[in-house]
Amino acid sequence: MIFSKEQIRQQSKSFESSSPQEILSWAIDTLAPEITMSTSFQTQSMPLLHMAIRIKPDLPIQFLDTGFHFWETLIFRERMQMAWKLNLIDLYRDSRWDNFCRQFGRELPRQDPNLCCYIHKVQPMQKGIQGYRGWISGIRRDQTEERARAEILEQQPDGLLKVNPMLNWTSNDIQAYIREYNLPAHPLYEQGYRSIGCSPCTRPVSQDELDRAGRWDGRGKTECGLHTSMFTHKELQELSGNFVLNPLDNESTN
Repeated sequence: MIFSKEQIRQQSKSFESSSPQEILSWAIDTLAPEITMSTSFQTQSMPLLHMAIRIKPDLPIQFLDTGFHFWETLIFRERMQMAWKLNLIDLYRDSRWDNFCRQFGRELPRQDPNLCCYIHKVQPMQKGIQGYRGWISGIRRDQTEERARAEILEQQPDGLLKVNPMLNWTSNDIQAYIREYNLPAHPLYEQGYRSIGCSPCTRPVSQDELDRAGRWDGRGKTECGLHTSMFTHKELQELSGNFVLNPLDNESTN
């Protein structure tokens, strides 16, 4: 089924009063098997993952293995894949970045976090969702100013339908669901890591801070790029100042 922009807008508007489970059911019933979901395996990601696999146990789940994760994240990922029998797909940076990252990768999160996120998150996800008609995301409006402007259904320039079932949930809703279903928590959650990304760019937060205050602290950055305009363009020169670093633009493939 192909939807017009107006149909998507109207459907999205009608979902403002729907539960995440109702939105998920519609998306999966409408788009499966050409629909996938991304997850980071942090504690606040567990409710959406739990809901989704109760509806479709074999739903393809995409995980960005950036090479910078906390050890605890990778152990938790393995544990959940085995316990919930997830149809998990690991995404990695393009191998053509390897020479660059061997030289500059250790300092990249500090020196140019936007470029780092593009290489290790944005570009792999762009490739990972190719061939799908729908992408389920766990973003919420209460997380950042950028996400506060999101819609439940968002059509990407290439026609992909991004589905944000949790958009109207709050941190309290997440915690209530976790308690109701006794969901497992990321091992670092009790140490103050309420929002967990890559280890060089994540710190624990205090009780009076927002959950995402510990992400890219002091770097003038609040988003990795998966949920911003960075995801829809590929001009690395804009992301990295005067550098022209993209080996993919000038290299032919077989």
